[in-house]
Amino acid sequence: LELLFLCCYCWRQVRGVKASSDRIEDQEQLYIMGELEIEKHAQYINNLEKKKDFESMVMEHLRMSGAYWGLTTLDLMGKIEDVDQEVVVSWVLQCQHDCGGFSGNVGHDPHILYTLSAVQILALLDKLDVIDADKIASYIMGLQQEDGSFAGDEWGEIDTRFSYCAICCLSILHRLDKIDVGKATQYIASCKNFDGGFGCTPGGESHAGQIFCCVGALAISGALTHVDRDLLGWWLCEREVKTGGLNGRPEKLADVCYSWWVLSSLIMIDRVHWISKEKLKNFILDCQDREHGGISDRPDDAVDVFHTFFGVA
Repeated sequence: LELLFLCCYCWRQVRGVKASSDRIEDQEQLYIMGELEIEKHAQYINNLEKKKDFESMVMEHLRMSGAYWGLTTLDLMGKIEDVDQEVVVSWVLQCQHDCGGFSGNVGHDPHILYTLSAVQILALLDKLDVIDADKIASYIMGLQQEDGSFAGDEWGEIDTRFSYCAICCLSILHRLDKIDVGKATQYIASCKNFDGGFGCTPGGESHAGQIFCCVGALAISGALTHVDRDLLGWWLCEREVKTGGLNGRPEKLADVCYSWWVLSSLIMIDRVHWISKEKLKNFILDCQDREHGGISDRPDDAVDVFHTFFGVA
């Protein structure tokens, strides 16, 4: 679930694109938006806050990420005005700790995953002025290890997801110079595999989610020279299955979330033309619940907020 969180702010950083449906000019994209059940998806997202079922309880510690997924989905569909932004900002600030980091919900421990989500939410709402950027940067600085990697929190788990979180968050805050970027990118490069992909740590299996994190971090840092674009592009395009969807690694089922991880990575290395865009679009659209709203991992499964986010994104 934590891996699913890592977001679409990278497309703003790498490509400089404003994530709003009213900015879309390409006629092909307008056609796709016309097939999306925008009103029903917006209603589904807005109703999530009212739910008090078992699912919402077990996801309580991920609420910051859930808020980011939902808010960004609404923004992409041109529905962000439906949200009481002051209430959102107030809640986000309640999740900040004295160390500068943010937790997934009030009363939980701070973590770099939720710190990025919090910063992204505030950036999305143009409210970055309500936080002390230097304090957050100091928290992230303290998580960088001697080898350039990043821990997720004070307990010390190391993962390239956290490298992405650190670099993306500091880039948004214009504080990237506060860490050793050279060491950070060298550590990410050490996680590259023979197949061109990247793992969570050196020697870890190549995985589309980790590849997005590593390539995204390298792109933001201006260090894409560490990527073998053709070799990685080949591995990524092999994630396409007969349904048109994309999986995260060999022999796995297609999943809407990998539409984002794989597609974004292919875009960053200029190899997106290596897959069938039409088949992928149709796969994502087939995963919609056209009656109640929301998008699932694959057709006819239960919908959820993170697959709705990644499908729309």
